[in-house]
Amino acid sequence: MLLNSLRGTGYEVLLVGVLAAVLAQIMKFIGYFFKTKKFDYRVLVTTGGMPSSHSAGVVGVAATVGFICGFDSIEFAIAMGNALVVMYDAAGLRRAAGKMAKTINLMREDFYQHRPQMTGERLKELLGHTPMEVTVGAIWAVCFAYYVHFIVL
Repeated sequence: MLLNSLRGTGYEVLLVGVLAAVLAQIMKFIGYFFKTKKFDYRVLVTTGGMPSSHSAGVVGVAATVGFICGFDSIEFAIAMGNALVVMYDAAGLRRAAGKMAKTINLMREDFYQHRPQMTGERLKELLGHTPMEVTVGAIWAVCFAYYVHFIVL
């Protein structure tokens, strides 16, 4: 009953966006466990990795807006425009910043090889996503939005 009252509202849009992102983070956590056989709860709150929770969140919102308002609506165009900016940033700018951090970390280690205590804290290297991680996050979100809109609600 309560879920049916969410159908076609902004609450549905928010619910799908948040849940798509949260579930993508949980998928990363599970994937990390199967890959390493270790539980690392930091994976639940860090950026980077497969699938992109950033993509999942914004594409989940855009897809749900499309299902509710129509894919030819102004609302969908705004939501999709926002999603494209976020996905471009995740796979472009933040990924480049991560590569730069990795290079700086290597340079610091080399420069201070005789005095490692001088290097200080390492820069975070896993900031962005590969295009594949962004794409998988987006596909996951569209499937999840479809499931919630047409099957659950």
